[in-house]
Amino acid sequence: MGVAIRVIPCLDVSHGRVVKGVNFENLRDAGDPVELAAKYGEMGGDEITLLDVSASVEDRGTLLDVVRNTAEEVFVPLTVGGGVRSVDDVRTLLEAGADKVGINTAALARPELLEEVAGQFGNQVITLSVDARREEGMPSGFGVTTHGGTKSAGVDAIEWAVRAAELGAGEILLNSMDADGTTDGFDIELIEKARSAVSVPIIASGGAGTAQHFVEAAKAGADAVLAASVFHFGTLTVAEVKQALANAGFEVRL
Repeated sequence: MGVAIRVIPCLDVSHGRVVKGVNFENLRDAGDPVELAAKYGEMGGDEITLLDVSASVEDRGTLLDVVRNTAEEVFVPLTVGGGVRSVDDVRTLLEAGADKVGINTAALARPELLEEVAGQFGNQVITLSVDARREEGMPSGFGVTTHGGTKSAGVDAIEWAVRAAELGAGEILLNSMDADGTTDGFDIELIEKARSAVSVPIIASGGAGTAQHFVEAAKAGADAVLAASVFHFGTLTVAEVKQALANAGFEVRL
């Protein structure tokens, strides 16, 4: 028996509501985060990821009330990210009910933050979010972006994933900003390059549109597959994704 592929619904939260757009623009309201998280837990989501997408842009912390209320309603692991800048921020989120904490912009600015958090709480609590976009001049062909994909960090995405794992990131949430919200499929090239470079689990994110897309991501080396729009707007259910993965020979938690 291998390790089961995790299917993870993602809730992008802005101002207390779940939103979804294409390439982080033209955001549509998708509902109440607590209600959606509870629904996805009941539907068989292996984990729930809650990202406060406006926290870094607005230079503030994550919405703690949403985190607390979600944690009370959800009985699968909860990952929370957005605006995390310090060990104290991580502690606050864990105390509010998060099982893992997503870190992105702050780790780029100060990579030793990953070492500090891992030293305090262990690698297993750190999900490093890498918002990658095709970028000329980068060794891998992919650069890291920050602030919801609006700024280039001037860092190679694959090299950053490698360094972050060495510093203490327990898993990599690899989000294709080119594919985000397009429903045209995950960026297979990006997943394959990351898989060949790091040994920690990779969560594929960005671009899911059909159940087969999740299968392709798993075949490329993803340990988990994450999506938002297809679940929020009823295109797919978690069960349909898991069935497709199972039919392709992957182990899933049914």
